Order: sequence, then C-alpha cells, then structure tokens
Amino acid sequence: MLILFTITTEQAHDKFEYLFHQYKKLLLYKAYNILHDHAMAEDATSEAFIRIYKNLHKIDQVDSNQTISFLVTIVTNTAITIVNKEKRNNTIPVDFEQTYENHDTGYNLEEEIISETISENMLDCINSLKEELKAPFLLKYAHDYSHKEIASFLNITENNVTVRIHRAKQRLAQILHQEGYVNEI
Repeated sequence: MLILFTITTEQAHDKFEYLFHQYKKLLLYKAYNILHDHAMAEDATSEAFIRIYKNLHKIDQVDSNQTISFLVTIVTNTAITIVNKEKRNNTIPVDFEQTYENHDTGYNLEEEIISETISENMLDCINSLKEELKAPFLLKYAHDYSHKEIASFLNITENNVTVRIHRAKQRLAQILHQEGYVNEI
C-alpha cells in the first residue's frame, strides 16, 4: 500500500503516521469484508487514508471512539463507492429498457421513499446518542463487528460493550417514542 503526498506540519505528520500504523489493519479488514478482494481492499484503504489526510483537521484525539468510528465510516464509504463503480462498469443488463419497463419487478417508489426517510430519521436519532454509546452501537450494527472486536477497538471489556449497546438500544427506544415513531417502549 503506497500513499504519496506531502504533509505540511510535523504535528500533522505525527498524527497521520500514528493513525496509519494504528488503524491500517482495521480499515483493511473492513474494506475486505465489503469487497471480498484483497487488491481492491488495499486500494480502498489507500483511498480512505487520502480522505483521512484531507480531513485530518477534524480529528482531535487519535484514540477516541469518535475517531475510530470516523475512520471506519470513511473506509466503508470508500469501499461501497468502489462496489458501486464496479457494478456500473460490469453489470448493466442487456435488456436495460425492458427491465425498467416491467412493472412486475417488485420495485415500489413509494416504499423506497418511506424507507429512505425512516432511515434518515433513524440515523438522526443514532447521532443524538452520547459518543460512548453511539460508537459500540454503530460498530455492532452498522459495521457488523463482534463484541470481542469492538472491545479491542475501543479498549474496553466485552461486558462493557454489551452494557453500552444495551443502553444505546434503550436510549434509542426512548428517542423513537418521544419522536412518535413507536407507541410503546
């Protein structure tokens, strides 16, 4: 994995170098889980580190849960972009017009819009959680890590991961009830 660019300040250099050495395996692992190809995962990880460098000013504490979540989100989005690009380049159906004229495809625009709106509202609710609850919750449900892996990433016990995820679920239930999405908790 080769990353070529210059870093302007010594402090930024040290921060970036630390992030690279501390989290490159985690980001490579996450990219591979999405792409299922080692070379593409390395490309995604390299691209993610370029994006991380461009957003280095947004990172205050290099070992915080927020930073880990930020890095994982960047590599996830980068890998998904690669998957989408591959799909566009390799899997356009021959009967493209016929496929989209067929009304029996099961696609329902109204359901898609409602689903997307609910997803955006749910994301807002998740983002309103305290960072100590949000990070383990997202690592578990958005990134599909085990409790053991999350404990390792966040430097906490597996029991603490379980408790924080449980508390995040409870808080989300309260928020969803307050916002009128659910009637009972």
